[in-house]
Amino acid sequence: MSIKSVGGVAVQPKHKLSCHCGAVVLELSLPDGIVDPRRCNCSMCRRRGAIVASVPLDGIRVVQGEPDLRLYQFNTKVARHYFCGVCGIYTHHQRRSNPHQYGYNVGCLEGIDPFLLPHVPTNDGVNHPSDRAPTKAA
Repeated sequence: MSIKSVGGVAVQPKHKLSCHCGAVVLELSLPDGIVDPRRCNCSMCRRRGAIVASVPLDGIRVVQGEPDLRLYQFNTKVARHYFCGVCGIYTHHQRRSNPHQYGYNVGCLEGIDPFLLPHVPTNDGVNHPSDRAPTKAA
């Protein structure tokens, strides 16, 4: 699913994302709009409640506030979760299931109300594929 407009607000090909206090500002490359927005029920996402979508690693540029970004990692320490060290808002993360992408907080996109998105599916992060024991070939 690709979303080019939310509540009458166009998703720009280069769209700004910011934390609550404005200390951290990112520019996202969204030529196809918001692609495949989703929720996740893993221990982290369940607590933060954000709707996320993804971009390639080169699809995010820190415009302002890089020194204010804080990193949080847990479990396998593959995913890299970033949040503003001033206001605490989660802005983006390097994905565990696809480390070649960043997930970003749709609620931080300037002008976009995530509550106006159509049905947003929930991924099963509790049973993450990276947590499963590898199966042996028969």
